[in-house]
Amino acid sequence: LILYSMAKDRSSVFSFQKFCYIVIISSICSIILFLSWTHCCSQCYPSFAYQTTLQNQTQSINLLSYPLAWNNLIFSANLPPKFLKIALFVKKWPQKSHAGGLERHALTLHLALAKRGHELHIFTTSPNPSFANNSINNLNFHFSKPTPAGYLDQSTVWEQFQLQNSTTKPFDIVHTESVGLRYTRSRYVANLAVTWHGIAYETIHSDIIQELLRPPDEPQTNAMKERIVKVVEEIKFFTNYAHHVATSDHAGDILKRVYMIPKERVHIILNGVDQQVFRPDISKGEEFKQRHGVPNSKSLVIGLAGRLVKDKGHPLMFEALKQIIEENNTFLESSMVLVAGDGPWAARYRELGSNVLVLGPLEQTELASFYNAIDIFVNPTLRAQGLDHTLLEAMLSGKPVMATKLASIVGSVIVGNEMGYTFSPTVIDLKKALYESWVSGRGILNKKGQVARERGLQLFTATKMVAAYERLFLCIYSSKHEDNFCEYHPLGN
Repeated sequence: LILYSMAKDRSSVFSFQKFCYIVIISSICSIILFLSWTHCCSQCYPSFAYQTTLQNQTQSINLLSYPLAWNNLIFSANLPPKFLKIALFVKKWPQKSHAGGLERHALTLHLALAKRGHELHIFTTSPNPSFANNSINNLNFHFSKPTPAGYLDQSTVWEQFQLQNSTTKPFDIVHTESVGLRYTRSRYVANLAVTWHGIAYETIHSDIIQELLRPPDEPQTNAMKERIVKVVEEIKFFTNYAHHVATSDHAGDILKRVYMIPKERVHIILNGVDQQVFRPDISKGEEFKQRHGVPNSKSLVIGLAGRLVKDKGHPLMFEALKQIIEENNTFLESSMVLVAGDGPWAARYRELGSNVLVLGPLEQTELASFYNAIDIFVNPTLRAQGLDHTLLEAMLSGKPVMATKLASIVGSVIVGNEMGYTFSPTVIDLKKALYESWVSGRGILNKKGQVARERGLQLFTATKMVAAYERLFLCIYSSKHEDNFCEYHPLGN
């Protein structure tokens, strides 16, 4: 009004009115845009909103309705108020350094549960001659001959299970790693939790990648068509499992949205690795480099680990390294690649010359030294399933990580460029990421490694994983007893 009274003539009044209309309309538009953005964020980023709310509340929550990874919660480190009798079904018990992710998960989790006082009964296939019992009194093995395809013989393990379930006391909890116990039997077990290390819906992305990378002279497969059928089959039989544990945030979302499993039966517990083994140790890294002849003059040491097979992305990595070596002498002179693992692509990597050193499979302690010897860890996987343990081991060792832009990885592990790099599964994009890490230098990589380790300690330790599973098992057990372990108190755990 003051400005209006100061207007000298009709034209200035008209201009002022026009200005006011513009301001009012702009304000209304801004309010509408803000409300729309807020609504979108609440839909697209419910985890962030929920986590902020949880941090500010003091009231107890029902764990069965908790939508985030249980690794975010803090559970008591004290011994549990009740020791459980737990049955585990797993296709294969780990054998030294040749264990896959599922077997390593089973070993880490259930050894820790046994050490905490729970009685474990492991139903698995007959061991090979190198099998060694872990000498823990409450860790019991029940072996059976595998089927021709290498799976558990369901009739045999079910008979073993029923025998143990009817003697002394029944099992408090039954846990199966993937389909160790098939749905034809699981439908009869109410106190059961299944951990999925990969589901068919996730692998559709992998099938698309494989098709895009397929050479012109290679025939097209029916993988994608078959995958759709498998997803439908999974949706039908997954309901026969009482409780589902997803090892990534993305998989948990898919189980609830696509597989339509009720949210109170889906629980997210991220994989964890032993933080006492995988941790920064400069001296071990230096000793490892000396032992394997890695010159101190190398300003960038890249690490790869795991099974050296096609679906882990090694054809992609091989081609990217081959092109970089051919086109950039400076990169060749200043960098070195260490490859820990075995598989068909080991021989191909050796073709790249002395700057690529293939170490073969490493025992856990040697693998820990390997991580300390490198500057960055690269996982070029094309398999969109679960959380790869190698990424978590590298992060806890204080190393930045580089990995394919797959939903589980970018949704749970590399959630920002402050801890590493991600790339689309193409040679061009992988080369770009490798060059970027090379140009960044050790100073920047070390800072990213520190952030990666902080995130690893927050979410990916074996302690975090074991505490979450133990509380889940107690929660499931308490559903039919007076104790209520499903209530979580932010202040009292």
